[in-house]
Amino acid sequence: MKKTVIFLLSLIFFIGMVNAEHHNQVIKPEVMTKVDVAGAIYDRPNMIKSTNNGNTTLDVTSFLSSDGKFETGMYRSEATHIDVIEPWGHDEFFYVIEGSIVLTSTDGSVLTVSAGEAASIPKEWTGQWDTDGYSKIWVIYYSDKKE
Repeated sequence: MKKTVIFLLSLIFFIGMVNAEHHNQVIKPEVMTKVDVAGAIYDRPNMIKSTNNGNTTLDVTSFLSSDGKFETGMYRSEATHIDVIEPWGHDEFFYVIEGSIVLTSTDGSVLTVSAGEAASIPKEWTGQWDTDGYSKIWVIYYSDKKE
């Protein structure tokens, strides 16, 4: 019994120390520099490179909020066509740095977003995503914590 009490007290003390350490952290803004935007961000160790149907993409998360609902980063894709038949799943704002994206909604309306322009996609959106290649800065909001 005595060992159990000592163990529990030690565990409570350890949890308290970890919690105190987290609360004593200085929270700082996250920057995406001009050099990052020019492409250096894709050299970060957390960059995810994927190839699907011959299309290579690079994706880097630069910030994820403590509640897991807000995220920012950069994404680069080669030419691709995506049929979005299930809702997009998250609210996304993006700013196109290079290239362009053509979004065709299920009602047939077309939105072309070119370099220097931005757009927002609601989580319920469905349609087609077409590009000859692009790079974007993205901001995502999840109504639930990111899985």
